Amino acid sequence: METFVRDQNLLTGLPLVDQQHHALVDLFNELSSSFFLAEGNREVVLADTFRRLEAYTREHFSDEEALMHSEGVDARHIAVHHALHEQFVAQVNTMWGRRADMGDPAETFVGFLTAWLGLHILGIDQSLARQINLIRQGVAPADAFEREGAAQDHGTQALIKMIGNLYRVLSRQNADLARANLHLEDRVAQRTAELAQTNEELKLANVRLEAFSRTDGLLQLANRAYFDTRLAEACATAFRREQPLGLLMIDVDYFKRYNDSYGHQAGDACLQAVAAAVQGAMLRASDLVARYGGEELAVILPDTDAAGTAAVAARVVAAVAALGLAHKASGVATHVSVSVGAVSGIPAQRDASAPLVAQADAALYRAKEQGRNRWVMAESA
Repeated sequence: METFVRDQNLLTGLPLVDQQHHALVDLFNELSSSFFLAEGNREVVLADTFRRLEAYTREHFSDEEALMHSEGVDARHIAVHHALHEQFVAQVNTMWGRRADMGDPAETFVGFLTAWLGLHILGIDQSLARQINLIRQGVAPADAFEREGAAQDHGTQALIKMIGNLYRVLSRQNADLARANLHLEDRVAQRTAELAQTNEELKLANVRLEAFSRTDGLLQLANRAYFDTRLAEACATAFRREQPLGLLMIDVDYFKRYNDSYGHQAGDACLQAVAAAVQGAMLRASDLVARYGGEELAVILPDTDAAGTAAVAARVVAAVAALGLAHKASGVATHVSVSVGAVSGIPAQRDASAPLVAQADAALYRAKEQGRNRWVMAESA
């Protein structure tokens, strides 16, 4: 389908210029046909055709401006002509980039190309041709520029000038609209990025909040609430898989005397050191150390039999003793020590948390009765 029909009214009489206009029109028509191709390869063909059209347009403008210089055309005309060329290149690239927003890109885009070329030929190009003819007849370029149009139909020239002005206004408006749309897209993209960042920060905040809600602030261990939840889960899992579950209850020996002797700040530091030593005695990431209350800690040992539980209890007692923290008021040693009650077994029911804790507490009580600074395994589980 041809969108631009050539006739004698659209000739300049300059062979090179008319020949290149002819080639441009062929490319316009080729581009128009490409818009109606099947979707499979349409975009590829369109992109290639536009690339060739843009390249040839730049070549044509370069040749046309070289012709003006070689013929000695007045600099005022060259400046106007060059500005129109630059304006066209900018406008056509802007429209091409926004073609997806056009309701009918074939009609809108190709219609713009053909209308621009027709106006350009009837206006500035034919004016150029007339000036070149005058210069070749010996008229000075400045005089040719001044006299150009004196013998022409003033009504036609005025109409072309008004259409040209209208085109330039619409071109500027289209460019402004394209820039506004681009800025709007940039703002939307920026806002989307900011929203994504806010969501990510909210997720991190929720993670921190969740971690805070299950962590003891002083010892940086799991708190009592999280311990209760994890123990219930561990009991249910051990019951379902018929696997043994170990539990330690740990108490700092004569801790009230330590606070009375050294002060509460030293007491806090002591608990922190003990907590770190107990945590260091764990060999698996699945073992959970928690603050059960006051100076009492608890350890959940998933999939751990009585022998394994006893081994961990012994390591805990030794690790705390190895700290060598002086405890002049202790009734069992010269240093801070702990007593540990241990229990291990396969839960007899899914919710066995309470009996398991009771058995470990009973073992802890016996460890204290037997002199403290030791561990004792529960008699039954």
